[in-house]
Amino acid sequence: MYKAGFIGAGNMGGALIMAACKTIGPEHVIITDYDLGKARELAALTGCQVAESNNEVVSSSEYTFLAVKPNVMRSVASGIAETLNAGIEKGIKHVIVTIAAGITIATIKECIGDKAPVIRIMPNTPVAVGQGMILLTGDGEQDENIMEFQKIMKEAGDFLYIPESSFDITTSISSCSPAYTYMFISALADGACQVGVPRAQAIRLAAKTVLGSAQMVLETGTHPDQLKDNVCSPGGSTIVGVTALEQNNFRYAVAQSIIQSTAKNLELGK
Repeated sequence: MYKAGFIGAGNMGGALIMAACKTIGPEHVIITDYDLGKARELAALTGCQVAESNNEVVSSSEYTFLAVKPNVMRSVASGIAETLNAGIEKGIKHVIVTIAAGITIATIKECIGDKAPVIRIMPNTPVAVGQGMILLTGDGEQDENIMEFQKIMKEAGDFLYIPESSFDITTSISSCSPAYTYMFISALADGACQVGVPRAQAIRLAAKTVLGSAQMVLETGTHPDQLKDNVCSPGGSTIVGVTALEQNNFRYAVAQSIIQSTAKNLELGK
């Protein structure tokens, strides 16, 4: 019996698979994907096992991760229900972990029934390098299955338990914003290139600066605006750059990225 099984080996599923292999060992992980070639490539990289079907993953694992898109989540969940419930009736432990935006635990249970516990999570892609943020919800923060799930994924990064009622309005800030952060890093590097900094050097400088700035917020507990003010010397170059960002509606654009992606998350669940 494998500890963790994954249905879906795309970008997010693949990141979680890599984290699980680091934590519990690839010999305890089994994966599949509608594109079996993709699953085999990832298995070759990590050393985990490949299943030929979704139901093989379910019958072979204690924790089954449904790492598929919201538009196919219902069909995938319904397709494993019989195998899942047959195993539970035989006394085999099965826990379902779902990562689809907007899809509630109640919706999953409509597809699979009430026998299997369901944990709903929303990770982000930095879990692949152990720096992720995973939101999770289920039967309670101290629930045995949730605590075991965190042990399985401990190499992924940090966890935050939140009530499901707040889940869809919280996920965008962690799950979507890596894309916006990559855009910011790329834009910083573009500007540096324009003034003559070599591209590779510019990207490294931008990425390390973003990483260090984030760590300052986390470790000092100081409000980001105060940290920004600390860098802005009167009459200096930084305040000129800050003003340029404000003139181009930087804060508004970033805030809208979260507001609009949240609206989309809520729409996906309908």
